[in-house]
Amino acid sequence: MSYAESALPAYPAQAVQLPANHLSDTVLPVRPAMVDRGSVARARPGMVEDLLARDETLAVVLAGRQALIRTNELLMPAAHGLLAQLRTLDTVPEQVIYLGAALPGSDLPAGTDIVLLILPDAIAPGEGGIPSDAEWAGFRDIAAVLNPTDTALFVEASAIANWHATHTHCPRCGVPTVVEAGGWVRRCPQDNSEHYPRTDPAIIVTVVGPDGRLLLGGGGPLDAKNYSTLAGFVEPGESLEQAVIREIHEEVGVRITRCQYLGSQSWPFPASLMLGFSAVTEDFVATPDGVEVTRARWFSREELQAAVLAGEITISSRLSIARSLIEHWYGGRIMDRTDT
Repeated sequence: MSYAESALPAYPAQAVQLPANHLSDTVLPVRPAMVDRGSVARARPGMVEDLLARDETLAVVLAGRQALIRTNELLMPAAHGLLAQLRTLDTVPEQVIYLGAALPGSDLPAGTDIVLLILPDAIAPGEGGIPSDAEWAGFRDIAAVLNPTDTALFVEASAIANWHATHTHCPRCGVPTVVEAGGWVRRCPQDNSEHYPRTDPAIIVTVVGPDGRLLLGGGGPLDAKNYSTLAGFVEPGESLEQAVIREIHEEVGVRITRCQYLGSQSWPFPASLMLGFSAVTEDFVATPDGVEVTRARWFSREELQAAVLAGEITISSRLSIARSLIEHWYGGRIMDRTDT
């Protein structure tokens, strides 16, 4: 029996009796939704065509993994006008997908409908209705300066575009599928089976030792400076907690005794949902597997902050749930060298 199998029922009883349905206050903040994805409305036949005929409908534009941006914002022109301009270049989007309607509290007027136009190739600024001061950028290139609405739309658009690019044929019979429900369903015309966008759950974990130190790891060269939380994909038939126990033991040989879910982040590159956990262990020694993890190191709070400021190591950026998990353990903001 493997350690991961034998450890599954080993969670100790809670020492303090808490009220029924108690929710901990020490969890990562929940980011509110910026758009109503309209799962009912998008099922109406002709819904996308109707939206494209309206001047008020805006478009997020993707080509490959890059989006059209201008002055650190997603450029969202009127979809109707942009499509007309693209026709002058004999360019037709590969897909037109309904992303949703802006919710109150977003950076767009509430109720604004947004569609995604996926182009076969990037068009040079100044051509085909693309403003001359626009540019193409990937999410990692621009995410640090995007507002919450642009971030949500870029992530959603990337996720659904990735799925369409890799699921063009029926997995049952190999026949090309047809797109329905505003771009959120692909149906096989041969056997009438319906196929939906996939998301791959992955756990990402801060491991805390018996002395309160944090375990971080990294891959690649042994002298590399990048360190982050440990992570891995959830396998079929596993619970999230079982995946935490298995992955941490496989990657660094550490035995987890308890873990708690803290929050999540969509990371659609290509299709992950990162599920954040904090876990504790009684082990002091971590042994990297040499494949996924080549370096593992324990840090006290003082050691981690000093190593980051000295440039001895780098940790995940503030865009990621990994940084949120690390700072949750730390108890506040960790200063980067650029902050000083």
